[in-house]
Amino acid sequence: SQPIRSANGFHLVKLLDRRGGDTLMVPQTHVRHILIQTSEIRNDEQAEALAEELYQRILAGEDFGKLAREYSGDTGSLASGGDLGWMNGRELVPNFRKAMEEAEVNVLTKPVKSRFGWHLIEVLGRRMHDMGQEMQRARAREIIYQRKFEEELQIWLREEREDAYVDIKLY
Repeated sequence: SQPIRSANGFHLVKLLDRRGGDTLMVPQTHVRHILIQTSEIRNDEQAEALAEELYQRILAGEDFGKLAREYSGDTGSLASGGDLGWMNGRELVPNFRKAMEEAEVNVLTKPVKSRFGWHLIEVLGRRMHDMGQEMQRARAREIIYQRKFEEELQIWLREEREDAYVDIKLY
């Protein structure tokens, strides 16, 4: 396999046996959004009004990406025009996830409130994606991490015992 990098260096893993299936099909949604956040300058009602205004402008034909770059408060997706890429629903806050799952492909949702602010959401596609390989790599990293942790813990404990000064006085 390809080398796996960890804090302790590179590891080569050789698979000797395999148990169970190696596929894990997960539903994913390609989504983009515009986040209107509340702040000291903009209260919740004003944020909702701006989200509604942007909703109407997009329906009238304005470019979603351009408006996202101009108005969105999500710095992670700002440069890509609000594009979040392929997402698992588990990675999202409940209100956003619910709206995303109920939305039709290429149809803009009405403004949705979450703990982060107001969102305009557009689903660009849906797919079932095999996460089996990613899960196996994550599992291998975790096993290597646990082994190295145990080794380092034993070394540290040994050093602490060697450095400890114990004075036993019997009367």
